[in-house]
Amino acid sequence: MNNETQTHFPKDFLWGGAIAASQVEGAALEDGRHWSTADALPYGVFKDVVIPPPEDYLKKDGIDFYHRYKEDIALFAEMGFKVFRLSLSWSRIFPNGDENEPNPLGLAYYDDLINEIRSHGMEVMVTIVHFDIPLNLALEYGGWSNPKLIDFYLHFAKTLYERYQDQVKYWITFNEINVTLEAPFNGAGIQGTKDTVDKSTLYQAIHHQFVASAKAIKLGHEINPNFMIGCMVANSPYYPLTSNPDDVMEAMKRDRETLFFADVHVRGKYSAYMKRFFKENDIKINITAEDLQIMQENPVDYISFSYYMSYCATANPEKNNQELGNVKTTVRNPYLEISDWGWQIDPKGLRYALNQFYDRYQKPLFIVENGLGAVDELVEDGQGSYTVNDDYRIKYLEDHLKQVAEAIEDGVELLGYTSWGPIDLVSNTIAEMRKRYGFIYVDRHNDGTGSLKRYKKKSFNWYKNVIATNGESLYENK
Repeated sequence: MNNETQTHFPKDFLWGGAIAASQVEGAALEDGRHWSTADALPYGVFKDVVIPPPEDYLKKDGIDFYHRYKEDIALFAEMGFKVFRLSLSWSRIFPNGDENEPNPLGLAYYDDLINEIRSHGMEVMVTIVHFDIPLNLALEYGGWSNPKLIDFYLHFAKTLYERYQDQVKYWITFNEINVTLEAPFNGAGIQGTKDTVDKSTLYQAIHHQFVASAKAIKLGHEINPNFMIGCMVANSPYYPLTSNPDDVMEAMKRDRETLFFADVHVRGKYSAYMKRFFKENDIKINITAEDLQIMQENPVDYISFSYYMSYCATANPEKNNQELGNVKTTVRNPYLEISDWGWQIDPKGLRYALNQFYDRYQKPLFIVENGLGAVDELVEDGQGSYTVNDDYRIKYLEDHLKQVAEAIEDGVELLGYTSWGPIDLVSNTIAEMRKRYGFIYVDRHNDGTGSLKRYKKKSFNWYKNVIATNGESLYENK
């Protein structure tokens, strides 16, 4: 290996994978856990709260990670993970969200889980809230529209910080915090949809999350100054559909819907364009001087984001074909292919997104979700077992990772990359197993049947080799 090929990825680059508690653990009411907002979304999008969930509700048992985590962590270690991102279920530790004392059985589970991860030499990255707050906080308090949730959240965060201060270095305050705009119940525990929830209520809830995030950063750094605490956004950059200035301005407007969230986390204030937006849309938010001070004094240490696709923007969307996306729809980009779920596949968009964020903030970045959801077919592997020949997933990830390397060469400071769903899990937005992301196949199906046995896909050894060579295998024999 020559010096030139050694420069694609930094030598300390953190390769790994990412999951969410509500999508893998199962054991919905085991060991003192109570219902969460994730449990109240049996079909992935909010219509009516359904408690208890129907019997065939897949998240109730997930992939049984709660009982099988040692087997799964061993498989991640076999791939060579340097870091593993997970969330800790709030309702497993504080079942109703407003208790003074945590559930000891919930903490004991996470003690064992984190110890198991670290025993395999992996860094632990914890998402404090990943679309998963105690249902009681949504039904009795109105979710994040209520400022009381700030203190409940900080109590939860403090419990985690103090207990795992010597075991966890990387923290994320909220998963894809900007999704609240599109899915108020999923993101903030507010009952309704983006079309029915009052915009002032929606942005007030988001402000409460900003304040909670800043206070959590302050608290975390007081407990352990070496903590790296970041924000996370769902990052899908917009391209103008044409060079028509109206389309260019529309793309800028749409991009700002995402950039706004990173702006506040990094700069600690509301940009002028958002103040104009609030004024023109008669959005009124209670923002105190104390809020602004705590936000300005406690910026994030890094910015993390998910990237699955890019979007297109036009001033005349009704005249163009629409495609599904991550939570929202987009105008079809005629130059891109689409996935089984209609998501536009755009590897170069990831390089664009990395440069856009780094140019704007000069903060370390971390890609904490990226992957391809697809329909996988389990076939015999010729050795008495089964596998999935997922060359389409390998191509997707390879194409994206090569663009990540280009962004690093551009000068972007990137801490690491955790693929989404390194093991098949229950999807959040549509709550099914048919949409699979993993390097590991889980024998469970939409009707709830299956042995839950794990099988390595073809991509398992491919990713193992990528990590072992620090990305250089991407360039072998190409």
